[in-house]
Amino acid sequence: MSRLFRGVFIVWIVLRYGLDELVLTSFQKPWLRVLARILSVGRRLDAPRGQRLREALERLGPIFVKFGQVLSTRRDLLPADIADELARLQDRVPPFPSEVAVATIERAFRRKLEDIFVSFEQTPVASASIAQVHFAVLKDRGGTHRDVAVKVLRPGMLPAIEGDLGLMRTMASWVQSLSADGKRLKPMEVVAEFDKYLHDELDLVREASSAAQLRRNMEGLDLVLIPEMFWDYCATEVIVMERMVGIPISQTERLRAAGVDFSQLARDGVTIFFTQVFRDGFFHADMHPGNIQISVEPATFGRYISLDFGIVGTLTEFDKEYLAQNFTAFFRRDYKRVAELHIESGWVPANTRVDELEAAIRAVCEPYFDRPLKEISLGMVLMRLFQTSRRFHVEIQPQLVLLQKTLLNIEGLGRELDPDLDLWHTAKPFLEKWMLEQIGPQALFKQLRDEAPRYAKLLPELPRLLVDFLRHGGSDGRAAQQRRQLEDLLQEQKRTNRILQGVLYGGIGFALGLLVMRLMFRAQFGF
Repeated sequence: MSRLFRGVFIVWIVLRYGLDELVLTSFQKPWLRVLARILSVGRRLDAPRGQRLREALERLGPIFVKFGQVLSTRRDLLPADIADELARLQDRVPPFPSEVAVATIERAFRRKLEDIFVSFEQTPVASASIAQVHFAVLKDRGGTHRDVAVKVLRPGMLPAIEGDLGLMRTMASWVQSLSADGKRLKPMEVVAEFDKYLHDELDLVREASSAAQLRRNMEGLDLVLIPEMFWDYCATEVIVMERMVGIPISQTERLRAAGVDFSQLARDGVTIFFTQVFRDGFFHADMHPGNIQISVEPATFGRYISLDFGIVGTLTEFDKEYLAQNFTAFFRRDYKRVAELHIESGWVPANTRVDELEAAIRAVCEPYFDRPLKEISLGMVLMRLFQTSRRFHVEIQPQLVLLQKTLLNIEGLGRELDPDLDLWHTAKPFLEKWMLEQIGPQALFKQLRDEAPRYAKLLPELPRLLVDFLRHGGSDGRAAQQRRQLEDLLQEQKRTNRILQGVLYGGIGFALGLLVMRLMFRAQFGF
């Protein structure tokens, strides 16, 4: 019964805020139009559609707010005005009682609160739809008192999520069946993506492990601080991490008063992001101002502090190559190469005409070259490429959509700190280094090193198999099997020889090629 009432309330909110107008123009059944008009008599639709959608989601509660936040990342599917408005959604959720948080902590660790923490602040410092955070003091294994932040999962989340997700699937099915526009927006796929995202966020150990990986990756860069996780006190419902002290990056006046160099801060932010993307292929994908602080402590002055690791993105070597070559071809105005990359990636049907895709990409990219490089948004370029690709029936990979959303966040943040930020100038060392690594001797030696254990195991068997083959001939099944093994080993040996020959004879050729490439890059981009 409660689910029925919830469903009725959702339908009323949809009509009250005129959300049916988003798909009404393509309703295929006229009687549904009439019914929607009758049920929504007296409503006012003065506000823009994106604003009405945002306000409706806020009325529907935390799960729908979170859905809107996730939906705002799908700029490859949504009109720009709706995506921009959804990006303004914030989790404004009242905290749950501190005694509930304490009970959750004691249940997770099977110990009394006073046996875990030296002190624990009952009033939370932050509260969102999924969890809230308390400050505390913990005695670590060495007996040292450590200031920590305790993140506690909001109680009853799983039943609430399952109920609302069921209703979302039903609504998505209706929209997809009743509206041609709805089919294009793929509501069932969006809800399925949201389902996975929410269930991942409900496991706080997953978030802790992502933070640990980022912390390990960023060691030595000296640009960003990531909290240490206390693994003895990490569970699905509770994680305990190092307490970070800094000024929120949105509080620019405080940062300016503290003497922070905004131009350097903007460049460092871009450096951090491109290092995570092109070096590590593992990046913080929720870098909005609420998750970023700046340290003003003397030992770490001016460094970024990253928080909240519920959303991270990963890229394969193939993804990184696709991105690097796309950006490079874009700045060379080589639109044919951009089109070929889309087809080679397999994300555009193989029978797509290169010239047609090239013309579409040219229409997207060419207007950007009337502007200085510092005014070009790589995030917008990537988004427009995705939108163009959709016309050619491409299925954009989720990790690239997440990257594009994060890149837009980084660009917006960087240019807010420094309006003269030249993102390409900051990014090009990473692209240059990546391209050289892919064709240089480092890649060759890496391949040899990775294959060495396999060769070491197989090559000693070669003499024995050769003797057995000569002794038994090719008459029985055993000999046939050995012959196949011998042929495989010979192929491996030939492959090894080719690699070694490449190392032996390719040095001079590579040095010459490197010189030519340097000259080409310098002629094209000035580096």
